[in-house]
Amino acid sequence: MSSTPIGRQTLTLQGLRFDANLGILDQEKTAPQPIQVDAELHLGAQPLMPKDDDIFHVLDYRKVRRIIIDECTAEHVNLLETLIGKLAQRLLQLPGVVGVRVKIAKLEIFDDCEVAIRMEAGEW
Repeated sequence: MSSTPIGRQTLTLQGLRFDANLGILDQEKTAPQPIQVDAELHLGAQPLMPKDDDIFHVLDYRKVRRIIIDECTAEHVNLLETLIGKLAQRLLQLPGVVGVRVKIAKLEIFDDCEVAIRMEAGEW
């Protein structure tokens, strides 16, 4: 009996941009601002090939994208640290996810730099 080849799999969404209600400054409290989210979801040891070519047997990246947007736009959040913690916690709850790396950047807070927080949780 031959064993199925195994690899370590990570699902990545890079450069997802949308507007969110985030921040403590007056202008941040009155209008949404553009943010960018990068997310890596570690799925651990996986067969090199899924058992069949069916979307129902893998983590659907469309669902992951929707969760990121929904979690970041659900309500006004004062701190970037709060938002990234909520998002990391939510992504860790997805079936098969053993670790997450998330970065959220405010794109227009300063003219001369990007401000971002990165969070890593779970197993890598």
